[in-house]
Amino acid sequence: MSRISIEQVKHVAHLARLAVSEEEAEKFTKQLDAIISFAEQLNELDTENVEPTSHVLNMKNVLREDKAKKGLPIEEVIKNAPDSKDGYVRVPSILE
Repeated sequence: MSRISIEQVKHVAHLARLAVSEEEAEKFTKQLDAIISFAEQLNELDTENVEPTSHVLNMKNVLREDKAKKGLPIEEVIKNAPDSKDGYVRVPSILE
């Protein structure tokens, strides 16, 4: 017995704006049924004492300490801007 029907495959294809022929729908139904069968095998595993993880490897981000430091002088920044006024970079207006 198939866990997914041709109608469901066609519905998902429609939602994804994909055109599928009858032959493709039948092929995808068989393929998706095989994928669902494989995923259902995972339900047979005992995961009672398994801690949830976000990654299969024991990895941690190595980040530098976030310290504030002095940036470029405003004069240096403004001299590279095509247009400026009162120490600010001016950009074309996008709102009417």
